[in-house]
Amino acid sequence: MSTIPPTGRFAPSPTGPLHAGSAVAALASWLDARAQGGRWLVRIEDVDTPRCLPGMGEHILGQLAALGLLPDAPPLWQSTRSAAYRAALDDLLTRGLAYPCGCSRREIDAAWQALGRPHLRFDERIYPGTCRTGLHGKAARATRLRTAQNAQLDGALEGLSLQIAWTDRRLGPQQQDLARAVGDFILHRADGLWAYQLAVVVDDAAQGVTDVVRGADLADNTARQIHLQRLLGLPQPRYLHTPLVLGADGHKLSKQNGAAPLDTRQPLATLKAAAAVLGLPALPAADVADWLAAATRAWAAAWPVQVQVQVQVQVPVQAPVAARGAVA
Repeated sequence: MSTIPPTGRFAPSPTGPLHAGSAVAALASWLDARAQGGRWLVRIEDVDTPRCLPGMGEHILGQLAALGLLPDAPPLWQSTRSAAYRAALDDLLTRGLAYPCGCSRREIDAAWQALGRPHLRFDERIYPGTCRTGLHGKAARATRLRTAQNAQLDGALEGLSLQIAWTDRRLGPQQQDLARAVGDFILHRADGLWAYQLAVVVDDAAQGVTDVVRGADLADNTARQIHLQRLLGLPQPRYLHTPLVLGADGHKLSKQNGAAPLDTRQPLATLKAAAAVLGLPALPAADVADWLAAATRAWAAAWPVQVQVQVQVQVPVQAPVAARGAVA
């Protein structure tokens, strides 16, 4: 059993420039890695290629550089990682832990409607298990991870259970019954793209990530990712989910509700605004470097880490792929 160095990461999707909410997540992950004397990495999550904008990954790297947030290795681009995701999926399929699914969203909603449980907007679309025992003449559309052995829900939701428990460094003890709250979730999408959950788990392990620091809107994904880590024999990082920046509509600030691109012309002011969201005190400093040093000390005092992550399984690491051109 060997100890690996503390490693954090920031993993933006290049669907648009960073905004105030992105700055909070980037700064928190950077401070956490630096406070532990560890490495900070960037991963460009461009696996959902139809939504990604040309050149946006490089632009994001430039925004981070303007804030003084420089990664310790070239960025990893998910669009180059299909072979790694395929290997993980094939492993799960071979062991009967995943299966092909031929259901559309409309069919899933109809199945629940027939049970008197219509799908509500913003609610998780829990899979009813229709294809667990086979496609029954349907063409395969997606691939799902099995969270329960039961053939179908058949209205007996109480018969399913897969309890996942973990401790969030900020939110405290957490628990989710994955079978009841989520159901069998997608690993490979009907459009041929890799699902977020599989890509994140495979890449966190490949990059040696020990600490995932990200926005609280992603906390609900944690149980799915821990379940996948366990099935694939991968190490489980620590998790810390940060406060969110909210838009005028009361929802998480995003490109969809009018988030303005991050203004990096005054990097110190931008960093201080992000730190305020994180609950850090006002820190006088002459320049960005001095402020980041002071903020690192403040973060270390607020969010100390007591236990080093232990690795029981050796995970092959693929060398990060640099940007198409250069890293800003």
